[in-house]
Amino acid sequence: MEKPFILHMLTTAKNLSPFDVNMAVDAGWVTALPYINVEPSEVQGLVQDAIFSRSTKNLKKTGIFIGGRDTKQAMDMLKTAKRSMVPPFEVSVFADPSGAFTTAAGMVAAVEHELITKFNTTLEGKNILALGGTGPVGQVAAVIAAQAGAKVRIIGRQLDKAQNVADLCNNEFGDGKIAITAGADADKAEYIKTADVVFATGAAGIELLSAELVAVAPQLKVAADVNAVPPAGIAGVDAFHNGTPIEGSNSGALGIGALAIGNIKYQTQNILLKNMLNSEKPIFLHFEHAFSVARDYIKSKIPA
Repeated sequence: MEKPFILHMLTTAKNLSPFDVNMAVDAGWVTALPYINVEPSEVQGLVQDAIFSRSTKNLKKTGIFIGGRDTKQAMDMLKTAKRSMVPPFEVSVFADPSGAFTTAAGMVAAVEHELITKFNTTLEGKNILALGGTGPVGQVAAVIAAQAGAKVRIIGRQLDKAQNVADLCNNEFGDGKIAITAGADADKAEYIKTADVVFATGAAGIELLSAELVAVAPQLKVAADVNAVPPAGIAGVDAFHNGTPIEGSNSGALGIGALAIGNIKYQTQNILLKNMLNSEKPIFLHFEHAFSVARDYIKSKIPA
């Protein structure tokens, strides 16, 4: 009898995201099994239960997804899962906590596309403000952009928290090869004077950048907002903006809204889940792979 595709979906939260379950099944995983309230110390046991219950041939139809709410914890669990494999008993693993990896990848790739096509430049050397950047999407977007050569500042309400998050990003996700800085929300009027790009990644329904600050930003090129709930995270940028000029911007800045970002996030997650299905060898996926896929997806949609 032909064995079905099984995706074991682990989360440290009390519920597994229905969004992720739908994505998995729609991508071709016949069965998506939730494991909730998972302790990181339990990952090895769960992984080894999965890999030793099937032949090496049928392990190609087995995968593990890591959700949760914490980016560092998800990356640590991914590393634990990889260490838990006993070749040739191995399966593919994909980490995407709260959708943060694929959402951040979609946002940064969309911004990069606008910089290239509308301003004839790249992320390299650009000054980026990650407003509300202490959360999962902000953290990962900051790391991805910094790895692409941007100068990124994470902005939070409390400077000490923003600094702790910046240190986490540099040391845990960037392997000490990037230098993300921190700033306080109270000082963003000063930071906006030299910003080329703004990411708004805070809680839904909270304005992070006012129309007044948009107007006085002298070199702002692109502003991206993941928030789909009014009011907008960036004044003048609604969910439907897709490289659309921001009303009131004196620098000619373009806006990217939640629906444009969400479409790239959706396509990226779908492709990664399918890559797990189709790979002949185990693959271990996280935000760097998500950014690569998001970039390629955007390029594939550009008219020749």
